Amino acid sequence: MNLKAERGAATRDQLLAIATRLFAEHGYEGTSIEAVLQESGLSRGALYHHYAGKDALFEAVLEATEAAIGREILKAVRGIDDPAEALRAGALAWIRLAGDPVIQRIVLIDAPSVLGWEQWRALEERYSFGSLKIALQATDAIPADFLDLHAHMLLAAINESALLVARGGNRETAEAAVEEFLRRLLRRP
Repeated sequence: MNLKAERGAATRDQLLAIATRLFAEHGYEGTSIEAVLQESGLSRGALYHHYAGKDALFEAVLEATEAAIGREILKAVRGIDDPAEALRAGALAWIRLAGDPVIQRIVLIDAPSVLGWEQWRALEERYSFGSLKIALQATDAIPADFLDLHAHMLLAAINESALLVARGGNRETAEAAVEEFLRRLLRRP
């Protein structure tokens, strides 16, 4: 990588770190481009060289946050051989992550309204649905004909539990509900 590319990557990383913190603390509406510029010491032109505007910066923050969530969930299931147990561990890891104020604000509260439900849902499917479908398929508890439908329903149930936690709900109650839901869903006939 050449020096110019390295500086560009460092600038993007700096902007993402500052924007992540500001979006988490003040929300999308409460965060201005001016605040990002002031903290970063960059010019407006430098910011717009990397991101077309506040929406693009928010999307980049959201993508980075979703990727970090994916890495944490993978850590939670690493070494678990039983597919049903891995699915349960991954779902519970997501519920626990929903208690993080950065994740709450950026992924669960602001993203659906900033991106719109359809775009937010598409992003969730890109980051969560595929992995969830593979994990569900590995349990061999769901007939192949119903795999997509069950994966969508499971993603919705887990995300709804995470949203409840993010909006001030009891994390332990949400975890217990997800565990019970998964226990019933994965019960072999």
